[in-house]
Amino acid sequence: MTDKEKAEKRIDELVEQLNYHARLYYVEDRNEISDYEYDMLQQELKKLEEQYPELIRKDSPTQRVGGEAVSTFEKVQHKVQMGSLQDVFSFEEVKKFVDTVRQTVSDPKFVVEPKIDGLSVSLEYHDGQLIIGSTRGDGFVGENVTENLRTVRSIPVSIDSTLPLVEVRGEVYMPRNVFLDLVKEQEDNDEQPFKNPRNAAAGSLRQKDPKIAAKRKLDIFVFNVQQLEGKELSSHKQSLDFLKELGFKTVPDYKLVSSAEEIIERINEIGEARFDLPFDIDGVVVKVDDFRQREQLGATAKVPKWAVAYKFPPEEKNTKLLDIELNVGRTGAVTPVAIFEPVFLAGTQVSRATLHNQDLINEKDINIGDIIKVRKAGDIIPEVLGSVEKHSQGAFKLPDECPVCRTKLVKSEEEAAVRCPNVECPAQIFRSIVHFASKGAMNIDGLGPQIVRALLDAKLITSVADLYKLTMAELMALDNFKEKSAQNLVTAIEKSKANSLDRLIFGLGIRNIGQASAKLLCAKFGGLDNIMAASVEEIADIEGFGEIMAQSVHSAFHEEHMIALINRLKELGVNTEFEKVQQDDRFEGKTFVLTGTLPTLKRNEAKELIEKFGGKASGSVSKKTDYVLAGEEAGSKLTKAEQLGIKIISEEEFLKMIE
Repeated sequence: MTDKEKAEKRIDELVEQLNYHARLYYVEDRNEISDYEYDMLQQELKKLEEQYPELIRKDSPTQRVGGEAVSTFEKVQHKVQMGSLQDVFSFEEVKKFVDTVRQTVSDPKFVVEPKIDGLSVSLEYHDGQLIIGSTRGDGFVGENVTENLRTVRSIPVSIDSTLPLVEVRGEVYMPRNVFLDLVKEQEDNDEQPFKNPRNAAAGSLRQKDPKIAAKRKLDIFVFNVQQLEGKELSSHKQSLDFLKELGFKTVPDYKLVSSAEEIIERINEIGEARFDLPFDIDGVVVKVDDFRQREQLGATAKVPKWAVAYKFPPEEKNTKLLDIELNVGRTGAVTPVAIFEPVFLAGTQVSRATLHNQDLINEKDINIGDIIKVRKAGDIIPEVLGSVEKHSQGAFKLPDECPVCRTKLVKSEEEAAVRCPNVECPAQIFRSIVHFASKGAMNIDGLGPQIVRALLDAKLITSVADLYKLTMAELMALDNFKEKSAQNLVTAIEKSKANSLDRLIFGLGIRNIGQASAKLLCAKFGGLDNIMAASVEEIADIEGFGEIMAQSVHSAFHEEHMIALINRLKELGVNTEFEKVQQDDRFEGKTFVLTGTLPTLKRNEAKELIEKFGGKASGSVSKKTDYVLAGEEAGSKLTKAEQLGIKIISEEEFLKMIE
């Protein structure tokens, strides 16, 4: 046997093993091997594939990071229509549906399942291999998004090969915690955030570049068999059980019931639990279980007669609009925020909601003193729906001047936001320094918003460059500091000088440039001087960049104040060269939680190591946590990890994992 034949045999073994264990982890929430063992198998596979790229299998787990970007999505004709269901909004309508079914068929059973609020897709397998993944579209014709769907870890790329054809339907969604992280990232970059997880999932699935879709950490629940050759199924519950056996992540908590009373009881149970779920649902689906009875019941021109979707009424409440606060962001964007009398919505108390811009305020016709209607978009983000009682004349008008520095505001034709153009505006300076010191940027430990405010008020700093001139004596003269805390901050600031250049670029707060795009810039051009000298066209050539991002970078580095700031940072010894660090993705898809005091590593250092190898550091323990890295005096997080059976590791074990 030649070396290549041996490699091919080993690649086949590794792909089968890894896909089996990935199914256990992503679909069934259990492990048979340790995460470290899994990572080592994947590393072995990667090395073999690098040596023999012609042997890379389509179902290899290494191919889930996304293929090449596409310019357009091809149309896909659905052989079986991806139809919609009749919506009902009351229990009376549910009872009427059950009565109507009983008039046609005898002793029907019903499957009741949560209605996932996401984007409906079809997955088509030929001889066990995923061939086409497409959106629902109009139900008859969708779009081919196969490469993006391959990045969804819970979608199997191969199933039982003895089945010639399997087509399933599922709902792609974005988990709530992923959505909140994405919205925060968009807001930090002064981008228009997605309104709800469903929009975020749809936008992510239609990205032209699968690598972007992969970063969005989408998930799926499969809920229907569209086509099947090689096996006969007689009921919906049987089909869901069968889909589980094939390795699909099926819609959760489906139950078989017999009466309208049981259906309503189940709807209430799901409704009570909906706000505690890690994903969005917007209702409950009720389906006749038996396929022969479905054929007897038939369908109208638009919907089947054998199913309905009970839609939860949106929780909306009226409250008084007390004020409209104006926030000035680090790029000068002035954002109006509604301040209203507190109300409980979707399980939490809310008293604020962003109003985004003047156009939205005009559309909703709201002003201070009005009684307004509010809700949580997607049960997560508070939003104002409009005025229900006018106690004022017309809609609130944004001022012509910046609320902080009184500079005349400007508005471009390209965007709805108004901006303060004064780069020396105190509000912009404050937010820019807070951002510069944040964990994702220069990671200056101990320099939070309160300390930044104290330094500004004392006139010790006026820009981020002034941070590097602070002395212990200056800090100890402030109420916030004693000798140790002053020494710690000076040390943290000094340490940040050696940070990787991508941290500095992200910390400078350039519009439309996040952490990932800052790294891409550095990888392309190396030093900061090269980036500043690059043309718009050269920057736009970077994979993942577009014209707007390129223009933002070019404009930022040609502004006088930015050039002056960078020159000062260079003089003060801040690193402006990029050294690409060799790293791998052994922790890709793994979540760590840190608790207690580690023997040698600081928390930030441990977090950086986790992220360097592709992992994520979370602040709370859940079923999705892979490791809890515990030190001395570990508290409730350790207790919860023990209760959930999550692997607990010491610093020594952690360091062995990254040797």
